[in-house]
Amino acid sequence: MTNPATPGPLKKLGDVIQLAYFPTDFDAAMTYWIETLGVGPFFVLNDVRLGEMKYKGQPTDAVFSMAIGYWGDIQIELIKTDSDAPSLYAGEYAVRDRLHHVCVFVEDITEARKACAEAGAEVIVEGKVGDDGEVIYVDPGQGPGFVIEYLQPMAGSEGLFQMMKDAARDWDGSDPVRVLQ
Repeated sequence: MTNPATPGPLKKLGDVIQLAYFPTDFDAAMTYWIETLGVGPFFVLNDVRLGEMKYKGQPTDAVFSMAIGYWGDIQIELIKTDSDAPSLYAGEYAVRDRLHHVCVFVEDITEARKACAEAGAEVIVEGKVGDDGEVIYVDPGQGPGFVIEYLQPMAGSEGLFQMMKDAARDWDGSDPVRVLQ
């Protein structure tokens, strides 16, 4: 047996905290996760726009909605697009009905960009999240269907995500879909 390779530069950025899906039928997918798998409640955020969003280096004004629920410590994210603007949810990266991307929370998006460059991972989408958060979505070389989101959450996100996680831990099946304003 040969010696295992040294872990690549992307592993050191952190652990996967989210599995994200881009279903053909958003409502049916949410029903499946709730009724079949028992994941919930899902928190829906409508009309999401990243600040200064770029897709493959070009400005875009893509709009999308998402539903987030927790399965233990893992976020399950379901996405639907609300625009035809160039984005990760149009064209070659719009893989449907299977794992679309995974997410890793990072403390420093600059460090994440550096590690991605070192690994030869292409930044597909970048943008601002709130006043002080940033996000990049990268293709580490396997093409559509294997995208990694690196999110430097905006201040206050920890409380929101913890509220969602706590709701899932104590969930009794009532009020399975909750829209956040």
